[in-house]
Amino acid sequence: MNQLGLKVFKRFWDIAKLYWFSEEKKRGLSILALLFGLLIAYTQLSVILTKTQGEVISSLSAKDVERFWTTVKTFLGVLIIYVPLFAGYNYVQDWLGVHWRRWLSYHFLDRYFGNRFFYKLGNFNTEIDNPDQRISEDIKSFTEESLRVFLVIVNSIFQIFAFSVVLWNISSNLVILLIIYAIAGTLITTGVFGKKLVKINFDQLKKEANFRFGLVRIRENSESIAFYQGETQESNKLKQIFEDVFRNFNLLIIWRELYLKLFTNAYEFLPYLIPVVVVAPSVFSGEFEVGKVTEAQIAFSRVFYSLNIIVDRFQSLTAFVAGIDRLHAFENYLEKPKSKIASGYTERPTIDNIQDGRLAIEHLTLQTPNYQRTLVKNLSIELQSGEGLLIMGASGCGKSSLLRAIAGLWNSGTGAVIRPPLEDMLFLPQKPYMILGTLRSQLTYPHDSLDISDRELEAVLQEVNLLDLAERFGGFDVEKDWGDVLSLGEQQRLAFARILINKPKYAILDEATSALDINNEEGLYTHLQKTETTFVSVGHRPTLVKYHQKILNLSENEGWKLQDTQNTQNTFDTF
Repeated sequence: MNQLGLKVFKRFWDIAKLYWFSEEKKRGLSILALLFGLLIAYTQLSVILTKTQGEVISSLSAKDVERFWTTVKTFLGVLIIYVPLFAGYNYVQDWLGVHWRRWLSYHFLDRYFGNRFFYKLGNFNTEIDNPDQRISEDIKSFTEESLRVFLVIVNSIFQIFAFSVVLWNISSNLVILLIIYAIAGTLITTGVFGKKLVKINFDQLKKEANFRFGLVRIRENSESIAFYQGETQESNKLKQIFEDVFRNFNLLIIWRELYLKLFTNAYEFLPYLIPVVVVAPSVFSGEFEVGKVTEAQIAFSRVFYSLNIIVDRFQSLTAFVAGIDRLHAFENYLEKPKSKIASGYTERPTIDNIQDGRLAIEHLTLQTPNYQRTLVKNLSIELQSGEGLLIMGASGCGKSSLLRAIAGLWNSGTGAVIRPPLEDMLFLPQKPYMILGTLRSQLTYPHDSLDISDRELEAVLQEVNLLDLAERFGGFDVEKDWGDVLSLGEQQRLAFARILINKPKYAILDEATSALDINNEEGLYTHLQKTETTFVSVGHRPTLVKYHQKILNLSENEGWKLQDTQNTQNTFDTF
């Protein structure tokens, strides 16, 4: 095995062992053992069918009626067992494959959502493209193709041993010639086409995923594009992305359909003629019956294709290897230390996140994830229980970035963020996240296990001025695409209802009422003040001041100023 083969196998095993050394290994190995048993039985029956086919031809040549019909009955008897056995083998293989895929998908999903890697991959990552494709398509391809390749290899070994005996009894020269022929073809295929096709397939997977992501992005931003009348620019951009797909696919079909097929077609047709040429002199001399030619052809082709699995499946193997590379890179990325992924840099200072029963910031210097810009320097502040803090300042000065630091999403910089456990906090972004699900699950998000009655939900909807929402859409258990059917103002009020339902100790609101009128804003903050929730708001409106006890003004030159609202006449004076 060459260096490339060893590297591929190591990467394959790094992914495969996750399942085969897991808590499900006993069930997986039991099913694999059943597959081996079915495979052995299937191989033995194939040998009997091969000999029987030769007998049919020989009995016809000898014009032996009784021998002919006896052979036909034997053939049909074996076929009755062979057909369901083969179908059962394929069923068990697919059953094992889908269970393996489920386990591996759950493993990657747990890692993907663990430590908020999904956020870091989407915002700071430059290494891993299209993680959604790697979880959905690459895992499916990996599990299905791994089983298929492994069982093809095992089946090939069984077939080589079983049919080589048949072939050796006819002509030992055929066995020797066959081995030389198969090895030569394999070396030519891997040496000439191997590395080139793996790279082209890898690039094709990436470019196809980029094109698919572009189409999804258009769907998600269709209204904004329509308002801007940006159809032409978006269409041209997608066409440009597809040109990369087109050019790479052209390269792929040149190497796969022209060069590789040119070689394999000639290489795979010769074995139909070789056994006939070798056995023909023995038939002419009367040493063998004519049925031996058929028997030799079948046995030769079985052994040939067993030895020839690399050449025969080379295109699918190169795509499989490309998928292994993508999955292995994804797994390695998720194994990186949390601090490295969060910032994207390995030797830069990071903010300390300290879990405690209070919310405070100590000597915080916050930088952008690439460390190219400092947003705020040496900030210290502590929020008492039940207090409200309003963060204000010019656009781009770092207000939302400070909230990201509090949530632990950004840690580029120095100092410390002291906060309660994240399960005691609820964050409301300016554009609320509407999940796929029922109205009930929207209201209780992110805690879908809350035991809350319809009457209680209706009371909360009344408090956020959405009393008719359940009636309008047919109840709390109706599923809708809520991001489409609700206006931005309704979405913000619904998100505010999550605070009143989940009753977090701390709430972080990033312009969470920006789409609302003054009266709705006042109603929401009035209800929030009646709870014991400590909250931090980001906003621009002067009307927000009266709901908070402290104001933190951020400037564009890394400065800041903390003010007490009751002692401040004008909270909008410059710094």
